[in-house]
Amino acid sequence: MPDPAPPRTGPRPLQLHLAMALGGWLSSLAALPPARSGSLRWKHAAEAEAAALRQPLARADPEALARALGAHAARRIGLFLDGIEGYRAHPYRRRLAAPPVLWQAGSTRVLAFGGEPAGTPVLLVPSLINRAYILDLTARRSFARYLRERGLRPYLLDWGAPGTDERAFTLDDYITGRLAPALEAVHRDAGRPLALAGYCMGGTMALPLAARPEVAALVLLATPWDFHADGGHQARLVAACAPGLLALTEAAGELPADALQAMFAGLDPLLAARKFSAFAALATASAAARNFVALEDWLNDAVPLTAPVAEACLEDWYGANAPGRGLWRVGGEAVRPERVTTPALNVVPARDRIVPPASAAALSAALPAVETWRPPLGHIGMMASPRAKRLLWRRLAGWIAAHADASARGSP
Repeated sequence: MPDPAPPRTGPRPLQLHLAMALGGWLSSLAALPPARSGSLRWKHAAEAEAAALRQPLARADPEALARALGAHAARRIGLFLDGIEGYRAHPYRRRLAAPPVLWQAGSTRVLAFGGEPAGTPVLLVPSLINRAYILDLTARRSFARYLRERGLRPYLLDWGAPGTDERAFTLDDYITGRLAPALEAVHRDAGRPLALAGYCMGGTMALPLAARPEVAALVLLATPWDFHADGGHQARLVAACAPGLLALTEAAGELPADALQAMFAGLDPLLAARKFSAFAALATASAAARNFVALEDWLNDAVPLTAPVAEACLEDWYGANAPGRGLWRVGGEAVRPERVTTPALNVVPARDRIVPPASAAALSAALPAVETWRPPLGHIGMMASPRAKRLLWRRLAGWIAAHADASARGSP
């Protein structure tokens, strides 16, 4: 008998998600009097709709309207809580057998998924912030296993959670001390140059190694680069949070996972409420419910960042925009995308709310030999949605095989 799974505690941080949902819905009651009088200021996009509501609001009985609005808010809160309880009680647990470990150092591993010996090798590099298994989420929603089915030889870099060996790691330590030897291990195992595919922050961290002879092709998936692009709205949000996050990092010796989750929640304060309310209406045994739980379990399985990495991301990336300005250095060398002459593909999800598309698209202007795709997917949806295989994966597997093989033929 396997050990019982620990109880779920998500969505993390629960208190913040509850507070944002309650604040959002109950604020409607406070906004009702100025809305009725016409003195409430609306966003420009909502002005026409607000104008159409003014007369009906003015005619309505104020006490009856307030009761109805309060009852509606209570129903929404109840549905959100039902969704949370349903998620916590759901029987699904991820039990995929882990592939063999090809290489390991500290908490970092390379998982070898196998495949045809002649298949194109590809090393998948995820973000440091979340667990690597977003690229191997379920048996039917695994990007790594899909690549194997398409005849490639996928390897997955699993950073793991920072342990004793990694507690003081910098970005340089992760890139030169972990990713570089992992890349060499895959190259030795495959016996040929490989495709290097980085997802989110993993793409940013892969770029300093992309000009190496072991790399036959580069794939960037929702990779942030110009952190001040498109007006820098997200950078300003991070800047507002940075003093508190850095103080917490100094006190804790790391940036806790819940602090990171709270920062991302600020991008869409009612997202959790919408998601879990919709989940409450799903049949427990449905595929949609299982997929929701699988993804939420991954989201709630986040890991902390070491203090030096957190400081570099907050101050150097979001604060100073060092990558976008050509000032980011790894191993003493400036990271210059223009030096990467191997075939490159920059996948910029059109519906990304975590990495602004303009931030990722900046790499298309910097890489010399690049194609740019803009699939109608979101940041996480490109790796976990039901449409990802049809809208991205199938075409992406073909691109990797064709371009990495053609490039490798001219490599040692």
